Amino acid sequence: MKVILLAGGLGSRLAEETVRVPKPMVEIGGRPIIMHVMDIYSRWGFRDFVVAGGYKCMSIKAYFQNFHLTTADFTVELGSGVMTLRPTRPLDWNVSVVDTGLSTMTGGRLLLLRDWIGRDTFMVTYSDGVGNIDLKALLAFHRSHGRLATVTAVRPPARFGALEIEDGQVVDFSEKVRQKEAWINGGFFVFEPGVFDYIPALSEPLEQSPLSQLARDGELFAYQHDGFWHPMDTIRDRDHLDGLCREATPPWLEGMPEHPAELAPHVLNLPQREPIHV
Repeated sequence: MKVILLAGGLGSRLAEETVRVPKPMVEIGGRPIIMHVMDIYSRWGFRDFVVAGGYKCMSIKAYFQNFHLTTADFTVELGSGVMTLRPTRPLDWNVSVVDTGLSTMTGGRLLLLRDWIGRDTFMVTYSDGVGNIDLKALLAFHRSHGRLATVTAVRPPARFGALEIEDGQVVDFSEKVRQKEAWINGGFFVFEPGVFDYIPALSEPLEQSPLSQLARDGELFAYQHDGFWHPMDTIRDRDHLDGLCREATPPWLEGMPEHPAELAPHVLNLPQREPIHV
């Protein structure tokens, strides 16, 4: 099953970073955030990724093209220039990077990948939000209702403290506020190919007419995730997520299977990696 990563936006609220690199390549914990998102899917056995790039897409292409060189140890014969790479973290991922245009909207980026996806069920998410989503349960929920689309509903992260005031006196101060009744779009979609029929043009944001019409037609269901989820919209978000990377297990990987044998049994018996000569 293919996983589409929407990675083409300008990331204007992260301008301090995105003037240099596209938002998915902004680092937390020393790695681009898109790699953390892919880690979530990989833990559940989903490892066939298609990155829908746009703004500074060449940075994303260069990163994955040179992935072995930048993440592996190596020996180089200075006389001949022959280099032997010794991967330190073998990944059995398949990553395609597609330039879907600078000004294309999220729905249009998806539409341009129609031929890459074919007729199979597929997953879609943003490249700048992480959460400990149970993707096996998400997929089971999607298949149980039999409709075209499932969105993962999440709780918005607390950003501001709340003051309860009576006659000018603060009677309660809550550092972290959470509106229990609020659910928002957290990405982590599961779609059937029929969703493409709801995207009329490349200029159509997925989050507007397509999802609204799917909802009106009774074709959109929500998988409610009440665990950890956090986007990276601002520098403050980046710093917060970067700090969480220092924990033994970042909260977006809590509860994840180390080896999802039920989805990808071959992962348990990876062959010994031979050195790669370039």
